Amino acid sequence: MQTMNSEPNLTAVTRRDPSQRLGFHEALETGEFVVTAELMPPKGPDVESFKEKIDVLSGRVNAINVTDCSRAVLRMSSMAASVIIQQRGVDAVYQLTCRDRNILALQSDLLGAAALNVRSVLALTGDGIRHGDHPDAKPVFEVESIGLLDIIRKLNRGKNSAGGTLNAPARILAGAVVNPNFLPGRSHRKRFLKKVEAGARFFQTQMLTNMEAFESFMEYARPLGATVLGGILVIKSLKNAQFLNEMVPGIRIEEEILKRFEANDSLDTGLDIAAEQVARCRELCGGVHIMSLGKEQLVLDVLDRAGL
Repeated sequence: MQTMNSEPNLTAVTRRDPSQRLGFHEALETGEFVVTAELMPPKGPDVESFKEKIDVLSGRVNAINVTDCSRAVLRMSSMAASVIIQQRGVDAVYQLTCRDRNILALQSDLLGAAALNVRSVLALTGDGIRHGDHPDAKPVFEVESIGLLDIIRKLNRGKNSAGGTLNAPARILAGAVVNPNFLPGRSHRKRFLKKVEAGARFFQTQMLTNMEAFESFMEYARPLGATVLGGILVIKSLKNAQFLNEMVPGIRIEEEILKRFEANDSLDTGLDIAAEQVARCRELCGGVHIMSLGKEQLVLDVLDRAGL
């Protein structure tokens, strides 16, 4: 079985002032509690507001995770956005989906990312085309996330998928996603294990909605060696929580959280809940991935309340 310790050491992408958080690779290697946040690239070539969002998060997170046309909605290339993030002194986690690329294009983009020093990649299968803004586009899905992890593993060994030799190993830190909100059955565990064996060294979870199930999941996942980042979504109101329950597949907000919003329907309630989840993750796993849906200041508010 492949664990984090069986992979070569990977140096940090960037170096910062010692008073700020470590780079992403350094944090994983040293066991620091990792904090990442999520940004969506702009819907056009103007990146000024995108840079402002990066600067809000700078110094408070170990990395910014940049989406790859999430929900099949057109946005700027996640690789280009990752380069912009790193140019502003923050490590980037480059999301790469199998939806839009065959294995030739996947490898080409990965080699380009490595050449540009974007060396943390979150391997995703990708959302379906049908509900995006280009429903007539042709999906690819030649491989899915486990296949993409295997491609990265080969590139890290200096080989391409056809067996050819690269002029240097890619040295990419591979990650994957997992949904820990249901008590893990055999199929969930088998797929998670396959991702670890395919080379995933860190995992970003779906939004945590059931901490009891997450605790059970971590009892299984912890011995396998990969760092798990609990997904924290800042819920802004009771209406927001009800929308998530009704409209987002795989999400079921706990009744206790709904009751807290019914008692005090405010953003403060959502920030308190998110900070409490961060505190719980500090006991259970190696870090958190905070999603604020375009409100980057909320990430800082959560970290302040959580003492981070």
